[in-house]
Amino acid sequence: MNALQTPRAEGIDSTVHRSIRDWIPILFAVVGVLLLSPSRVCAQTTAAVAELRIGGDVPTPLVLTVADLKKMPRKTLSVANPHNKKTETYEGVLLEELLNRAGAPQGEKLRGPLMATYVIAEAEDGYRVVFSLAELDSGILESDVIVADTMDGAPLATKQGPFRLVAPHEKRPARWVRMLKSITVVRATVQ
Repeated sequence: MNALQTPRAEGIDSTVHRSIRDWIPILFAVVGVLLLSPSRVCAQTTAAVAELRIGGDVPTPLVLTVADLKKMPRKTLSVANPHNKKTETYEGVLLEELLNRAGAPQGEKLRGPLMATYVIAEAEDGYRVVFSLAELDSGILESDVIVADTMDGAPLATKQGPFRLVAPHEKRPARWVRMLKSITVVRATVQ
C-alpha cells in the first residue's frame, strides 16, 4: 500500500474514501468564500469609516467620524427606554455643539426669519425627523438632544449606530434616530 492509499475497512470501498478526500478542498473553498463574502467585507468597511454629514444651509459643512466625536465635549444621559422598560445610558455630543461647529445661527443670531429654520435628521434606512433650530438652542430650550455613539459604555450595536440621535425629554422616542447618517439645516423661505 502506498502513502496515498487508504486502508480498506471491511465493507467500505476505497472509492468512498477517495471521494471524501476530493470534497475536502471544495469545502474549504466554500467556507472561505462565505467568510469573505462582499456583504461581510462591506459591513466591516462601512463600520470602520462610518460618517455623519452635517450640511444644508450652513457655512461650514462637516463630515464627522466616531473618532471626531470622541474629541468633542461629551454629554451623558440616562433615559428610560419605553420599549424594553430599562434605563439606558447614552454618551455623545450635543446636537447644538455640532450645529455650532457647522456655523448654524444660535443665541442672539437666531431671531426674526431665522426662527423658521429647521433641522432634518435622516437615518440610513430613510427614516427622517424634523426639529426647529430654536428648540435645539440652549438659550431658548434645554433639549439635551445628543448624537450618541455609546450606550451603557459600549459602542452602539450595528442596528442602532454607529450614531444615534437621542431626544431625552420627549414623552416617546419617535424622534430618536438610529443609524443616523445626516443632519441637514434648512431655512424656510417666505413666499
